[in-house]
Amino acid sequence: MNESEPLAQLTTEGRNPASESIDRLPSLEIVQLMNAEDRRVADAVSTEATPIASAIDVIADRLQSGGRLIYLGAGTSGRLGVLDASECPPTFSTPPELVIGLIAGGPGALTRAVEGAEDFPESGERDLRDAGLSARDVVVGIATSGRTPYVLGGLQYAREVGAFAIGFSCNADSALRASADLMIAPVVGPEVVSGSTRLKAGTATKMVLNMLTTGAMVRMGKTYGNLMVDLRATNHKLTLRTRRILTDLTGIDADQAQVLLDRCDGELKTAIVAELAGIDPQRARQRIAAAEGHLRRALEANGDDDGRR
Repeated sequence: MNESEPLAQLTTEGRNPASESIDRLPSLEIVQLMNAEDRRVADAVSTEATPIASAIDVIADRLQSGGRLIYLGAGTSGRLGVLDASECPPTFSTPPELVIGLIAGGPGALTRAVEGAEDFPESGERDLRDAGLSARDVVVGIATSGRTPYVLGGLQYAREVGAFAIGFSCNADSALRASADLMIAPVVGPEVVSGSTRLKAGTATKMVLNMLTTGAMVRMGKTYGNLMVDLRATNHKLTLRTRRILTDLTGIDADQAQVLLDRCDGELKTAIVAELAGIDPQRARQRIAAAEGHLRRALEANGDDDGRR
């Protein structure tokens, strides 16, 4: 069999009849066509709600038990994994080593294609070995084609060491399924430009990764309602957001909020509990720790939740 035939059979490599004459269209119609195709992505992701939810539960459990979440991918898939991982520390105050992204070809592949980097399964295994993969970890192997050797090799190694292996593909019944403990496969259909999986497949990938980390962090108590109470104020915008959340939840003014945050070493959760419970920062930290980081539980522990959201 011709080596290219299996690839040609993939949905993500197919020709999209809606865009066969895209090179004849004016810019407005190109935009409208792409927008119409993008609407299919959310529907495709919704069909995978159950395995996505299962993945969130596994990730939250592993992270709370001392494990890590490791994304593994090549090209666009790898870049999106690295992106999602890099956004967790400022959003949820997680240590950088809790969620990490590995890309075939190494950091240089983030901005420039590394030819052939994805073609060797042993490279995926090597990168996970170098990252110190253990049985406590979760590995999400991202391969929209479902057949990337780098990802297949990595997931197979993950299972060998006892880590939980989650596969992500935009093709049904892909080779990745055999290497995964859990599979997520939103089928978004052929791309507007055939095989350009940075488009709909990339959008689906970003949506699912958003759900995995956000869902897991919510389950771990990193939010209070829909507020990012574990954010790290690393720039002016986040400093303002931290102060605003504190004023909204406690009723104190901005100046008082800043004084309180300074007393609490910038820890938003600590400041909220200290103010609403009328206790000092150290006791507030102890109460939060006893509630396993969940702000709502900490506030409700002694009836201190005054109902403000």
